[in-house]
Amino acid sequence: MHPLRESLHDELHARPSIYFEGPAHVYHFALLDDGKSLDGIIQQLGEQAHSQGHDAPRHGLLRLAGHPCKWERHSEFLSLTWVVPRSSDSSHWLDLPQPLRGVLDANRALIINALVILVEEAQDGMLDPGDYGFKDPAGSHIGGGDATVWSDFRLSALGFNRMLLVNRGLNAYRLGRMIRRLVEIETYRMLASLGLPTAQELSATLQELDRGLIGIAEGNASVGNSEAKVLLDSLTELSARLMRCSAACRPRFSATEAYAQIVFERIGELRESHVGGNQRLGVFIERRFKPSVRYCAATEKRLDRLAAGIANLGELLQAKAQVEVEEQNSKILESLNARTSTQLKIQKAVEGFSLIAISYYLIGLLKMTLEGLTALGSPLSSKVLFVLLAPLFMFTLYRLARRLKQAAQH
Repeated sequence: MHPLRESLHDELHARPSIYFEGPAHVYHFALLDDGKSLDGIIQQLGEQAHSQGHDAPRHGLLRLAGHPCKWERHSEFLSLTWVVPRSSDSSHWLDLPQPLRGVLDANRALIINALVILVEEAQDGMLDPGDYGFKDPAGSHIGGGDATVWSDFRLSALGFNRMLLVNRGLNAYRLGRMIRRLVEIETYRMLASLGLPTAQELSATLQELDRGLIGIAEGNASVGNSEAKVLLDSLTELSARLMRCSAACRPRFSATEAYAQIVFERIGELRESHVGGNQRLGVFIERRFKPSVRYCAATEKRLDRLAAGIANLGELLQAKAQVEVEEQNSKILESLNARTSTQLKIQKAVEGFSLIAISYYLIGLLKMTLEGLTALGSPLSSKVLFVLLAPLFMFTLYRLARRLKQAAQH
């Protein structure tokens, strides 16, 4: 068997819902991971439940004050769901009971979502959501009409978002799964919304980078090749700033996209239908939530477009700079060619002068030799011999110099 087979197979059972019947308060929390607190929270829950360890490294099911409490570790947050049965004489909305309140009080700054769902059994006639403190609520029949859910999506004085679920025909298993869908809708909606402040903050930076890119592009159109290097340096600095922004923001935007997809999937799984003339719960969420998701997606696309613009302008500036380098190289080659030509002319002149000087001295030696022969009794006059031999001597010297030059060239 593959060593990962069992763990991968058990993922099918890794996140069970809490199954229950009857009226209850369902408290759900999502706490962001700060890198140090979540393990301590899980440990405190185990101590409160008198549990020895956890069911698994990523999730567990405990009993707090005798009631089921499920915790689950995610990539960047911890979720807690606690189901507390409701007595018939208790108030509709209660503060979070101990011992969970004591565990969470010290970590309130990490709570990104706090939701309480009041589960009621259906009664004769329609329940009035106004009796539960809702103002202008959205409501839907869900689960094929076997339950109704209401919420006005306003935070209570205690910081909870409140929902009312009226159960008509859901058994314990279907009720648990329906509660899970509702808490996931709210949890992932809030987590997806974390991308909105990032996008809003990034928009100001992108606007500044846009202006910088436009300025460099206008400069590219108006300056010559010699100034392209300066513009290319400015563009490189602009690109570095954009890369820093992209590296910091893209993980958040990717998470927003993934979380939003889960929200829309869970809304579809509710199988909503209208309750009278009220706006459906899913429609209420989508109309107000989608603009935030689209804004994050548009900001990410703006990052891509700006990066593409910088890349294209960079190619143009590099081409301009290359042309300038080639022009400089051409001028250098022309200068070298002119210098070489001058040196060749000087060399030829020196060679000519050298040949004349050598000829002068050799002719002088020839004349002295002929005069010596005349003095020794030569029948011909030295002048006659000089006139006869000097041209032949000069021609021989010329031919010798020419051959030496040709041999040197080869």
